[in-house]
Amino acid sequence: MHRLFGIETEYGITLENAEQIDTVKESIELIKCYQREPFLPKWDYKGEDPFKDERGFRAKHLNNHPDEVEEEKKDKKRFANQPDRSFREIKSDRILINGARLYNDHAHPEYSTPECQSLFDLVAHDKAGERILQECAERRSQELGERVILYKNNTDFYGHSYGCHDNYLMARDVPFDYLKTSILPFFITRQIFAGAGKIGIETEAGLATPGHFQLTQRSDFFHVEASVDTMHKRPIVNTRDEPHADPAKYRRLHGIVGDANMSEYATALKVGTTALVIELIEQRLIPETCAIANPIDTIKLISHDQTYRWMLQKIDGKMISAIDHQREFLEIAQKHLAGQNSETDWVLTQWEQTLDDLENDPMDLTDRIDWVAKKWLLETFVESEEIEWDDPWLQSIDLEYHNTNVEESLFYGLPMQRVVTDEQIQAAMHTPPADTRAYFRGKSLNKFEDAVKTVQWDSISFDIKGRTVTVNMNSLANPEIARKYNEALDLSPNPQTLVEKLGLP
Repeated sequence: MHRLFGIETEYGITLENAEQIDTVKESIELIKCYQREPFLPKWDYKGEDPFKDERGFRAKHLNNHPDEVEEEKKDKKRFANQPDRSFREIKSDRILINGARLYNDHAHPEYSTPECQSLFDLVAHDKAGERILQECAERRSQELGERVILYKNNTDFYGHSYGCHDNYLMARDVPFDYLKTSILPFFITRQIFAGAGKIGIETEAGLATPGHFQLTQRSDFFHVEASVDTMHKRPIVNTRDEPHADPAKYRRLHGIVGDANMSEYATALKVGTTALVIELIEQRLIPETCAIANPIDTIKLISHDQTYRWMLQKIDGKMISAIDHQREFLEIAQKHLAGQNSETDWVLTQWEQTLDDLENDPMDLTDRIDWVAKKWLLETFVESEEIEWDDPWLQSIDLEYHNTNVEESLFYGLPMQRVVTDEQIQAAMHTPPADTRAYFRGKSLNKFEDAVKTVQWDSISFDIKGRTVTVNMNSLANPEIARKYNEALDLSPNPQTLVEKLGLP
């Protein structure tokens, strides 16, 4: 779809029947189960700078949840005798042969998909992450003699929210103020089809209102319109400036406002619509009239609205439904982007159909949209068990919807629409997308692992006869250049031949 995109997902982790666990330790141990051989840290952190803000400055500090202070104290004790190892050991980074990254992030195992250009490749790789982590959980369970359970969700119901970030490479020359004004209202109303659903209203202090069903797991946790933070005082538009590509040409839109979706259809629609809106933004086609008044209040009001009318106020004072607001974006996309390729047309068709179904009766989407499927499950359970909506039992139902174990997950017991096959997901567990730089990263590790010294999203360094040679992959954001590099890799029997084919010194 004319750009690189990917998804980062933090998973909830617990032990069966455990009242309290060390989530950092369990996340580290789970990730180590990805491969049996000793851990060799190869991820290169020098290229990462979470303090750099794309508005042109560097933040002095990042806001963290109050609990993070206590977690940092625990981390220092873990490696008191090995302070130089503490950071790398805690992160436990694994670079996977499918081009993905698996690591511990703030006490959660996180899977970052490889960069994709095909929407359906991305869905397959997102689902591959579920299976890879579940395999790790099963191995760790055997080691412990106690069952490890993973949830692809965004809340523990105790005031902690963990993320699912959708990322998009886009043009640097888009003025930030225009980007913010255009994408912020889209993010706010996207939740009517992208939300994963949740029982209860939550704050950082804990569960505030049990029994209240809402569209999303994340909307309660956003407090500012734009900032560089991701952990506390979260922004709807994140301004972290880490393009992982040529910074003169590109920025990365780091979308932290979305839920982790179990539904393949919902994932495809969430990412596909956002990619099209970004294309419209790059062409300066989003009018100022799309802007919303009071965005921080509105994102919560839409999520909490039990009438499903989802009314909001635009910047000009006009009241409009979230459905009609989404139609404004859709109509511009239909006018300017229809006919580009089959994936774009799929998104446009399904976007329109989903909005029509939401307007007619949201329950028509039980087989496609996560929040609707979960609501149906909860309603059925409440009726069959004759319980009230504030019964804590419903939190368990909510959680089990997100269980990654296909034999136990309530999601996998539902007849949900698919957009990829099991065979595609199985292939994505071991094979990177063939048309992006993720292929170069994954296949280099697969072919020349012993020669790989360090890896980053946009570079990989080889040890060639005692000399370090770094392949900068910034230019591989261009699919034609990526193809040439990937072909050179396939034809090279060793790293020396590879760098010679690439014309590197």
